[in-house]
Amino acid sequence: MSNAATITPSSGMADSGIAPNAKRLLFAGFMAILAAGVGMAIRGGIFNDWVTDFNFTGLQVGLINGAGFTGFCFGIIIGGVIVDKVGYGKLVAAAFLFHILSAVVAFVPSKGMAQQSAFVYLWTSTFIFAVANGTLEAVANPLVATLFPNNRTHYLNILHASWPAGLVLGGFLHQGLAGQSWKIQLACFLIPSAVYGILFLGQHFPKSEASAKGLSLGEMLRDVGVLGALLIGFFVFLFFKDGLGPLLAGFTGNEAFFNGGSWRAISGVIGAIVAFAFGGAARWSVGAGLLFLLFILHTLVGAVELGTDGWIQNIEDTILAPGDGTKLFIYTSLLMFCLRFCGHFIEHTLGLKPVGILLVGATLACIGLNLVSGVTTFSGAIIALTVYALGKTFFWPTMLAVASDRFPRTGAVAISIMGGLGMMSAGLIGSPGLGYAKDRFSGEALQAKSPAAYTEFVAGTPSQWLFFGEVHGLDGQKVAAATAAKPEQRTPTQQAAVDAYVTGNRHTLKVDSFIPLTMAAIYLCLFLYFKSIGGYKPVHIGEIDPATSRAGA
Repeated sequence: MSNAATITPSSGMADSGIAPNAKRLLFAGFMAILAAGVGMAIRGGIFNDWVTDFNFTGLQVGLINGAGFTGFCFGIIIGGVIVDKVGYGKLVAAAFLFHILSAVVAFVPSKGMAQQSAFVYLWTSTFIFAVANGTLEAVANPLVATLFPNNRTHYLNILHASWPAGLVLGGFLHQGLAGQSWKIQLACFLIPSAVYGILFLGQHFPKSEASAKGLSLGEMLRDVGVLGALLIGFFVFLFFKDGLGPLLAGFTGNEAFFNGGSWRAISGVIGAIVAFAFGGAARWSVGAGLLFLLFILHTLVGAVELGTDGWIQNIEDTILAPGDGTKLFIYTSLLMFCLRFCGHFIEHTLGLKPVGILLVGATLACIGLNLVSGVTTFSGAIIALTVYALGKTFFWPTMLAVASDRFPRTGAVAISIMGGLGMMSAGLIGSPGLGYAKDRFSGEALQAKSPAAYTEFVAGTPSQWLFFGEVHGLDGQKVAAATAAKPEQRTPTQQAAVDAYVTGNRHTLKVDSFIPLTMAAIYLCLFLYFKSIGGYKPVHIGEIDPATSRAGA
C-alpha cells in the first residue's frame, strides 16, 4: 500500500474520478463498509442467542450493540486526524488486524459462562470490531469525496450502498446458518474483510483538497472550532461513564465505584480534557455555526438510523413472529442498497438538492416509524418499513456530502468527526436508549395489566440510562420461553408477559419517531436558509461562503 499522490481535480472527470484507479479504490471502500454491514446484521440476528445463553437484560444487549458504534467513533476520529500523516495503507492494515482480533475475543464466551464475564468479552469484541470499521471509514469517506469532487452526493451514496448490501448478505447468512453456532455465523464477516485488504493492496491514493494545498491540522480544525470540541468532549464523557464504566465494573467487580459519582466525575474530567485538546488544536476558533449544526444533526441520524437498525429485527420478531424480523430487515436493506445508486438521478434529474433530500427523508422516516409501531401483519409491515426505508436511505452519505461540499478546508477531519459523532450517538443514545425504552415500557405494561405476572417475569437486573430513573424490564429468558410456546399452550401469566412485551416494543418505536421529526424541522430551516442566499452549492478553498463567514468560522 503506497503513499498518497497529489492529484488535481478536474471538472470534466465527475464520473471517472480524478485518478486512474478511482473505481478500484471506490470498490475497495465499498467492500470495507460491506464487511461492517455483514458483521452488524449477524450481531443483530444473534441477540436472542446471547439472551438465551447468558440471560442478558435489554440494557445489556443494548450496551453490547452500542459498543459496535462507540468504538467506531475512536477509529474514525483518530484515523481522520492522522490519515494524511501516516497514509491510507497503514490505516487499512491496522483495521484488518483489529477485525481479526475482534473475532478471536468474540469466540471466548460459551454457554454457561457467568453473565458478567460473557458481557465483558462480547462488549470488548464488539468495540474492537467497531474500531476497525471506523478506521476504514476514516480512509473511505475522504478518499471518495476527493476522488469524485464534482459528484460527491452520488458517489458517497454508492460507497455507502455497501452498508445495506452487507446487512442483506449478513441477514441471508444468519438465516442460512440458523442451525449453526452463533460463532460460525459471526465469523462470516472475515470473508469480505479479506477482499478489501486485497483490493487496497499496492494502490496509490490522492490527497484531499485541504491536504494538497498544504493546510495544517490547526487550519483544518478552524471550522470545527470550540463548538465542535465541546460536542466531542460531551460524547467522550458519555462513553467513559455509560460505555466503559459497565465494562470496568465487570472486569473488577467494583460496581459501586464505576456506577457512582466518582467515576462520573472522572469521566467528566476526561471529556473536558478532550474538548480542551481539540479546542486548542483549532486555535480557539469558535467554529462554523453551520458545521456545528450538521454535527448535531448527524448525532440524531446515528441515533435514529443505526440505533434503530440494531434493534429492528428483535422488535419485529416480537411484534409479528420469530424469523419475520430478519426477513423484513433483509427487505429494507435491499431496498436501501438499490436506492443509494439513485443519488445522481434524484439530485440532477429531479432537481432535489442534498438538503431537500434530507428534509424529505426525515419526514418519511417519522411517518414510517409510526406506521411500523402499529403493524399486525407481515404485509402491513412491508408497507410501513418501505416508507421508513425510503426515509432513512440517504441520511448518512448525504450528510457527509454536505459537510464536504460546504467545508472543503477541513479535509478528512470534519467528515471523520461527523461520522464518529453519529456512531457514538448510535452507541450511547440510540441503541441503549431503545433497550432502556423496551425495558421500561414492557415492565410498566405488564405491571399495570397483571401485577402477579409482573412479579413472576420481572428482570433481576435493573436498567438505568443517562439521567432517566432506574426501571425493571422483563426477564429475557422467561419471555423467550413464553414467546416460543404456542398461544394455546401459554399460561395466563405467560400470555400477559408476551402481550406486555409487544406493547413495550410498539411504544418504543413511537417514541423513536420523535427523532426524525426533530430532524425534519431543522432541515426545513436549512432549506429556507440556503434558498435565501441563492441556493445550495459546493464551495472550494479560497471562495467566500456566506454560511461560514456569518458563523464566525
